[in-house]
Amino acid sequence: MTEHVIRQTKQKDAVRKALHASGDFVTAQELHRQLEDEGSTIGLATVYRQLNMLAQVGQADTIQLNGSQMFRMCDDRTHHHHLVCTKCGRTVEIEPPDETWLRKTAAAHGFTVSSHTLELFGLCKDCQMAQ
Repeated sequence: MTEHVIRQTKQKDAVRKALHASGDFVTAQELHRQLEDEGSTIGLATVYRQLNMLAQVGQADTIQLNGSQMFRMCDDRTHHHHLVCTKCGRTVEIEPPDETWLRKTAAAHGFTVSSHTLELFGLCKDCQMAQ
């Protein structure tokens, strides 16, 4: 059996630290710009690769928002769900509906549940007040 080894590099560390510091969902372009502003010479393609790798191994969440793939480093390794502001990207982890409700809803439509994700999108209080 081949074990997948994840090498630790300076660039990988920089992406991981910047994603963790951002707190909310960000695009690869936003994270790349932030790294450049801090003096990093990391390329955009490298940022994309590192973010996708983090998502693939379960160390970061990823969602699609307004046609862009967005990433967020989550400290909690358990299954979780989010409220996401569609304007500023602010993110709050929330409790999902219970498993019984999920399975009952699926069964009512002739489905079985193999997995689920739940992301609620809207405007946070600050963005609502700014309108």
